[in-house]
Amino acid sequence: QVQLVESGGGLVQPGGSLRLSCAASIRNFSLYTMGWYRQAPGKQRELVARIFSSGNTVYALSVKGRFTISRDNAKNTVFLQMNSLKPEDTAVYYCNAVVGYDHWGQGTQVTVSS
Repeated sequence: QVQLVESGGGLVQPGGSLRLSCAASIRNFSLYTMGWYRQAPGKQRELVARIFSSGNTVYALSVKGRFTISRDNAKNTVFLQMNSLKPEDTAVYYCNAVVGYDHWGQGTQVTVSS
């Protein structure tokens, strides 16, 4: 059974930083692609960043250069470092694991506002 638990969301001012964490209960965690998605009110869920078992990464154009996804395979954890945050980054952020099919965490709220 796959379980994903996000943490690290909160309220931050524009230009600030946050670091999200996702603790995953996945056997052989290092073999799987992990990702972060977000969903703003009234909008569809969208990919933010993805990290493959190889360590290769992909980013949405809107966050490239500001966000960094990483993983600690020893701790079964994936991170999303978010810098230079903008109000349009406000959303619920979800951790995603592709283990046979998509698995999702419960989400963590990120609010960027002055």
